[in-house]
Amino acid sequence: MVERAKPECLPVVRKAGDVERRPVAAGSATETQVLLDAADGAPNFAMRRFTMGPGGGMPRHTNTVEHEQFVLKGRARISIGEQLFEVGPEDVVFIPAGAPHSYEVVEAPFEFLCMVPNQPDKIELVDPEC
Repeated sequence: MVERAKPECLPVVRKAGDVERRPVAAGSATETQVLLDAADGAPNFAMRRFTMGPGGGMPRHTNTVEHEQFVLKGRARISIGEQLFEVGPEDVVFIPAGAPHSYEVVEAPFEFLCMVPNQPDKIELVDPEC
């Protein structure tokens, strides 16, 4: 019996600047890039980069998946549950699944990496405006 080689994931190396930027519909002055995800063969997590400009942010919302974030530049106020944090470069943030959270830019551009599990995610605005 001949053993077949197991399929392996292929490595991915690309310039982040070459990845398409897309506006975030619920945000203001906010765009995202999907740097790596399941489509690239990453089996467990997606890596995204968010950039928020002057006056940018995201309204209070929930996600069904956890978020692990690393701040690259700028400053922002992030509410998580009932707590408010001001974060800047080199800060790390963990947002548990289901926790209401929001972002308000203090110093633009505010840029961070966000890693989430490769699972379905439902986003719901908390107290959406009429």
